[in-house]
Amino acid sequence: MSAKPFAETRHAPAPELLAKAEVLVEALPYLQRYAGAVFVVKYGGHAMGDPELARDFAEDIVLLKAVGIRPIVVHGGGPQIGAMLKRLGHESAFVDGLRVTDAATAEIAEMVLGAINKQLVTWINQAGGRAVGLSGKDAALITATKVSRTRRDEGSMIEQVVDLGFVGDPTGVDRTLLDVLTAADMVPVIAPIGTGADGHTYNINADTMAGAIAAATGAARLFLLTDVPGVLSKDKRLLTDLDPAAIAALIADGTISGGMIPKLETCVDAVTRGVDAAVILDGRVPHAMLLEIFTRQGAGTLVRKEPA
Repeated sequence: MSAKPFAETRHAPAPELLAKAEVLVEALPYLQRYAGAVFVVKYGGHAMGDPELARDFAEDIVLLKAVGIRPIVVHGGGPQIGAMLKRLGHESAFVDGLRVTDAATAEIAEMVLGAINKQLVTWINQAGGRAVGLSGKDAALITATKVSRTRRDEGSMIEQVVDLGFVGDPTGVDRTLLDVLTAADMVPVIAPIGTGADGHTYNINADTMAGAIAAATGAARLFLLTDVPGVLSKDKRLLTDLDPAAIAALIADGTISGGMIPKLETCVDAVTRGVDAAVILDGRVPHAMLLEIFTRQGAGTLVRKEPA
């Protein structure tokens, strides 16, 4: 008996396979658009403490690299630093969301950030990538300047300077090492510390550092992964598209407040310095970054220099 023609043995593809194909088709224009582009990703929040989410994040970074995007990761570590300080009985104070950092705190912070850095490098390498752990001190990547803040005395109403210790702002970025690593198909993973002109090591806010690196590298996207879905309206709806003027209005009417203000200030600074767009995403949502990049709906709040 002769075999049946091949065409007669074929079956209609399962609906779930068709859905997967449609996802790839939807992603195609974004893949074409971002091939060769730099993406700077700040990874932080409590998602860092969840091994499953951390591995999802590592897989996402490897996928971005596989499709021709050049990711650079900057990680935080505030909760982990706080936990270690508590274990060691070392009290912390905060001013405007910044940890007052004496010499002992700075030493502990650098130790904890180093451990986080190597764990994240390991996860990316296990997912099939080639990650290299750095800090802003390596190859003079980040030049930092001591941060100072003022606080109004409630009694006299006089502005007083608050010494935050070894807390810095990134005032210079030498992108040479980053260019070498990304050109060699490696993923830089950067801990948020830098060296000042005075030779001291400074702890830097990870959002601020990621924004500075994004601007210096001409990144197409800056992603700030955090513990909230994005910017919410007063009735708790996600605001998906913002620009500097809209952000200023939302801060003025109280819609945006607290810790979201410095994050959006980082986004505005980045887009005004040449980054195409910045995005605030919930890092607790699996593959949120891929949903934002490769689907029409997006997954967070996108900030552009001009209205969409």
